[in-house]
Amino acid sequence: MGTVLLRRVRKHLGRRGVFLLILGVGKTCWGLSFLVDPPEAAGLQLLTRFCDLRHWSWLWIICGIATIVAAFLRIGRDRWGFYAALIPPSVWAVAYLAAVLTGDYSRGLWVAIWYLTSHVGVIMWAATVPEYSVPKPPRGRRDEAL
Repeated sequence: MGTVLLRRVRKHLGRRGVFLLILGVGKTCWGLSFLVDPPEAAGLQLLTRFCDLRHWSWLWIICGIATIVAAFLRIGRDRWGFYAALIPPSVWAVAYLAAVLTGDYSRGLWVAIWYLTSHVGVIMWAATVPEYSVPKPPRGRRDEAL
C-alpha cells in the first residue's frame, strides 16, 4: 500500500513538483537552522541592520513552505512556488554583494555568485522545463518505428 501511495504522489507531482518539493524542504530546513542555531552574520550586515538572523530565518521557512505547497499545484499555477523559491537566495545574494561594495566582507562576492548560480540560476532554469518534453509516440504506430 505504501508504494502505491508513493507512486500516486510521484505521478501527481511530476518532475516540476518533485523539484519544488525538494527545494521547499531544503529551504524550510535551512531557515530552521538559522532559527535554532544562528550562524555568524558575516556578510549579512545589510539584513542584520533591520533585524536578527533568527527573524530572517522566517523568510526561508515561509518561502520554503510556499514552495512545498506549490509542488502539489497544477503546472502553470506552480509558478508561484518558483517565485517563492527565488526570494530567499536573491535576498542573500544582494546582502553579500552589498557587503562587498561597502568593504564589510570581501568573500561576499564569491558567496553571492554561488547563490546566484546554484540557487537562483537553477530555479530559473527549472521553471522553464516543461513537465513532459519528449512527446509520446502515436498509438498504433509502434510497429512502424521498429
